[in-house]
Amino acid sequence: MKTIPVNVNVLNRNSEVAARVNERLTAAGIKMINLLGTPGSGKTTLLEAVLGCLEVDRNSVAVIEGDLYTAQDAERMEALGVRTIQLNTQGACHLEADMIERALDELDLEGVRTVVVDNVGNLVCTSEFELGEHLRVGVSSVTEGNDKPFKYPLMFQTANMVLLNKMDLLEFTNFDTDRFVADVHSINESAQIVFCSAWKRTGLESVVSLFK
Repeated sequence: MKTIPVNVNVLNRNSEVAARVNERLTAAGIKMINLLGTPGSGKTTLLEAVLGCLEVDRNSVAVIEGDLYTAQDAERMEALGVRTIQLNTQGACHLEADMIERALDELDLEGVRTVVVDNVGNLVCTSEFELGEHLRVGVSSVTEGNDKPFKYPLMFQTANMVLLNKMDLLEFTNFDTDRFVADVHSINESAQIVFCSAWKRTGLESVVSLFK
């Protein structure tokens, strides 16, 4: 009996497409940021804060919104005047590189310097699939507990920057920031960790710098 390693084949094919996407964007001088995090971690609110309140040139940014259903997050981006396309996975827990490639074909990229992929809310399979991104930014929040780096290590292992969001709520939780930082750096010593509050618009300077 022949056994076919399906997951390996799927990931290998995805990596090939991701490499093609990365090459295409790099040649055009466009940076792509893959924004990862759980549902409720504040990814979309963070994007609103950066794009809406912190003087980012919205004409230079395009957003690809990933969600299981609805276009609610894409509508929030469009309300800010940002070029946006919605990808609905119809129940699938992650985006794949071929979805991003098709989305880029549909987007007007004239003048765009940064593409942000607001990935499906998930800490597991979203981290397994490269999309052709230049940077991975992981979003966690103090309301989720400080145990996430060891429970869901792949996102933290592969992130260039980890945003600890909702710091304005820290006093109402038992979140241990020192433990969180130590755990993240124990599995990814080069990750930049940023304390922020998307709702209060604080601590976001390092995120804004990614768009320049």
